[in-house]
Amino acid sequence: MKRRQFIRNAGSAGMALSIVPNIAVSGLGHIPPSDKLNIAGIGIGGKGKVNLNNMVGQNIVALCDCDFEYAKPVFKTYPKAKTYKDFREMLDKQKDIDAVMIATPDHTHATSAAVAMDLRKHVYLQKPLTHSVWESRYLTNKAKSTGVVTQMGNEGHSSDTVYEVAEIVQSGCLGEVREAHVWTNRPIWRQGMPKPLTEVKIPNTLDWDLFIGPAKMRKYNPEYHPWIWRGWWDFGTGALGDMGCHLLDVPNHSLKLGQPIAFQASSSLVNTESAPVSAKVTYKFPARESLPYVDLPELELTWYDGGLMPARPFDMPNDAPMDPGGGLMLVGSEATLISRAYGSNWKVYKNGEEIQPETKVEIDRVEDHPLGGGRHEMEFVECCKTGKIPSSSFAYSGPFNEMVVMGNLAVRMQSLQKTLLWDSENMKVTNISADEKLRTAKLLPFSSDIVTRKVEQDAQKWESWNAQEMCEEWIKHEYHNGWEL
Repeated sequence: MKRRQFIRNAGSAGMALSIVPNIAVSGLGHIPPSDKLNIAGIGIGGKGKVNLNNMVGQNIVALCDCDFEYAKPVFKTYPKAKTYKDFREMLDKQKDIDAVMIATPDHTHATSAAVAMDLRKHVYLQKPLTHSVWESRYLTNKAKSTGVVTQMGNEGHSSDTVYEVAEIVQSGCLGEVREAHVWTNRPIWRQGMPKPLTEVKIPNTLDWDLFIGPAKMRKYNPEYHPWIWRGWWDFGTGALGDMGCHLLDVPNHSLKLGQPIAFQASSSLVNTESAPVSAKVTYKFPARESLPYVDLPELELTWYDGGLMPARPFDMPNDAPMDPGGGLMLVGSEATLISRAYGSNWKVYKNGEEIQPETKVEIDRVEDHPLGGGRHEMEFVECCKTGKIPSSSFAYSGPFNEMVVMGNLAVRMQSLQKTLLWDSENMKVTNISADEKLRTAKLLPFSSDIVTRKVEQDAQKWESWNAQEMCEEWIKHEYHNGWEL
């Protein structure tokens, strides 16, 4: 069934809401049997299991996963919840759902979230918010038009240290920041691979068609599911998509970055099927409106993954927290801040000596919930009940996610050997001519029994595409198998 027809059928009885009692869940037309939120989980075998566990004290009324074997432990945890493989069937049949938690592979984030929002369900959507730039803009606009409560699952955004770093930056303690560096040791899954060659029977517990969703159909292989899907271009967004929404959040929030005007990348070998083993992406941001205590000049932000890191400043002491696992460095005209992931263990240095900054601004924190659970998840739960706006609502995380996944566009377009100029309003790279060609490695499918020298010599070939057409496709994907937005 086409999405628009599904929405008309499933939502016809509940879309004509008028007055909502104050004690009702915000934006919904019924009073729950208690003060608990009725939550459904979509994609629950991995990170979704953690998110549901962190939504303490709520009613988990429905669970949906295309792989019942992978999801079995979660089914046992919530024995009263009804179980489904297709989220559309769940949303059509079960009318008591107030909010959905979505933690499916990246390529199905937008399709599932859009249906839920159209049916006026509040949405907690794992990071990265979407698989493409266009999908991020689409969900941002849909959240605004439907008025539902939204939250991206970049749980580190609720850490105190994110706001501590923002207070330091916005108090002018670093001076003008024109240079930022962020790094991670991810991927910790396989990347840089060709397609697997061996055919494997689809497990009886897995609905492969639902896993594929709007991507091009391909044969099942355990190299795609579970979890390892993240490294494949059709399903995931690689190390940048996985960790960028966590680690880039600190400079994005503290420096009010907005949208870049240019970006470029270099990496290990890029192939047609999967993200590279390591990559470096640089974004250029224009000057932004000055804050009371500091100007926000033009800035270059560089992302490193796969073990790449920025050079340690020569005057930095050895105990500066440049953790290979992940961290960030903000270089200001007066001082430099270095921290681990999420701004933790931050330290500020001036002329190579550690200093204690004196802040002039105070930013509200996300507080612990009286019931416990995860700060980020429980903030979402409470906002669903009160109508307040969560800290990482799509109004914030949608534009932020555009910037994050745009980095993968730079990685995939790097054979053009140019800085790509970005028109954010129109979501378009403006300096690619109609006849430019993009060159990408096409690797021979792998199998453990292929060992001949001839195959080794032929294992890497090159595929040429029209650069403008592929750029447009990677900004706004063509959907397959009847899926649409």
